[in-house]
Amino acid sequence: MKIHLKNDRLWEQTKADCSKCAGLCCTALFFSKTDGFPQNKAAGVPCINLLGNYRCKIHSCLEQQKMKGCIGYDCFGAGQQVTQVVYKGKAWRDLPEQAAEIFDVFTVLFQIQQIRYFLTEALTLNPAAPYKRDVQDMMDQNIIICSGTPDDILCFDVDAYRNSVNTVLKQICALLRQNLHNKGKRSPKSFLGKTCKGEDLSWLDFSTKLLIAADFTGCTFDGTIFLGADTRDANFTSADLREAVFLTQGQINSAKGSRDTKIPGHLDYPATWK
Repeated sequence: MKIHLKNDRLWEQTKADCSKCAGLCCTALFFSKTDGFPQNKAAGVPCINLLGNYRCKIHSCLEQQKMKGCIGYDCFGAGQQVTQVVYKGKAWRDLPEQAAEIFDVFTVLFQIQQIRYFLTEALTLNPAAPYKRDVQDMMDQNIIICSGTPDDILCFDVDAYRNSVNTVLKQICALLRQNLHNKGKRSPKSFLGKTCKGEDLSWLDFSTKLLIAADFTGCTFDGTIFLGADTRDANFTSADLREAVFLTQGQINSAKGSRDTKIPGHLDYPATWK
């Protein structure tokens, strides 16, 4: 079943482009050992591996350096949006008196761009057609705020906006789950460390589930919902994820896989997938 409409243009604004950013994720955010970093780092302090040109000096060997937090991270395009659009190409080193504000704007815009990612997918979902008007209205609001001034962004009520979006996303997920019920399938309560080699897991709802270290080698995921699922170290070798729903680059980056794993066209193969 063809679940997604192809629309590459829609996805462009949600793809991270580090070449147009100023190392914001490496500076603005707090790093914690519990999140897959070798050591803690305070928010607003540049990572010790950030170079003067805002590139990472160990980017080519993050896996060897045990930087799982960096490997799994994706900003949904917030970095270049802040640097190139909100601050007109100026970086936090160019505007030291505004550095703290820039970091705050980035943390807010990250949330808004993440929401934009899910709205983008909702617009490409065939089963979500009944909610297209609602989704488009929310997307229009998103586009406006992402291009706003720092004050506009910092004053925006992200929680209220997220709640309204989540209501629609839950309704869309309910439509998808109807296919699950029609096929007589039941979703297991836990996939933590579970072995599911070669199984057809289509139409299951993995929303917010712990999939850590699960073995999904050779599995099929048509219509499977990954909204908020924890995929750390889950093995998707040779699996078919092309029609998975609400699967993110960060979830792919955090998981294990191979070059013969089939992934959605708008996502990229992690460098760690051989």
